[in-house]
Amino acid sequence: MKTTVAAVQMVSTPVVDENLATAGRLIAEAAGRGARLVTLPEYWPIMGMSDADKVARAEQPGAGPIQDFLAARAREHGIWLIGGTLPLVSGDAGKVLNTTLVHGPDGRPAGRYDKIHLFGFNKGSESYDEARTIVPGATVGSFEAPFGRVGMSICYDLRFPELFRAMGDCALVVVPAAFTYTTGSAHWEVLLRARAIENQCYVLASAQGGTHRNGRRTYGHSMLVDPWGEVQAVLPEGEGVVVGEIDGEFMARVRESLPALKHRRM
Repeated sequence: MKTTVAAVQMVSTPVVDENLATAGRLIAEAAGRGARLVTLPEYWPIMGMSDADKVARAEQPGAGPIQDFLAARAREHGIWLIGGTLPLVSGDAGKVLNTTLVHGPDGRPAGRYDKIHLFGFNKGSESYDEARTIVPGATVGSFEAPFGRVGMSICYDLRFPELFRAMGDCALVVVPAAFTYTTGSAHWEVLLRARAIENQCYVLASAQGGTHRNGRRTYGHSMLVDPWGEVQAVLPEGEGVVVGEIDGEFMARVRESLPALKHRRM
């Protein structure tokens, strides 16, 4: 069984309406190219001038213009739409949950994952500390699609292989991200390929990819990696769509020829 999937790459701005328009256009392009599952990048609705900007646009679970947009686009195109991440209200004042929401082809909610690992980086003039404005999640996320289980991770999660093992037997893992250029150019592709090889599944990564109005530069290179670790499609930088196929028979052949998952001892 083959299924066409797509990753949307954006260079999001501080203006939510601008990002909704861009996402809508790129989702339509992906669906027009045959994608039955589409994922958006991390922070796709807002890349603010400061970390606090997303707090002001946080939505209550189940209600808000960003969530309404995702449900409507999934229903309009009849696709599984993985909403990158959006800010949801948390129990802590001044902080949000950085959340992936999934909508099925009927537009109804089909899955949720709150980012567990919060990015921290300090090197020279670059400094990031997501814990200042984000509350970490606590539950591993996955959902069932027609072609198999889809595991959910977000950006910095990519560096923690134990999370991917905890997802169980997945046909696909999605990685919405906003990797910095510094860390992405060093580690992005090798980590994506490693997670695909270790778990003998497809990995679909949708990234932010360019220089944003707030001055941050993200690495891009949205891609689809197959269970053998080969990059099937990639978009280096800028807005666009990466489209490729998930082939269940190929995944089965990889697992049969190299039964590493069966050989696990811990």
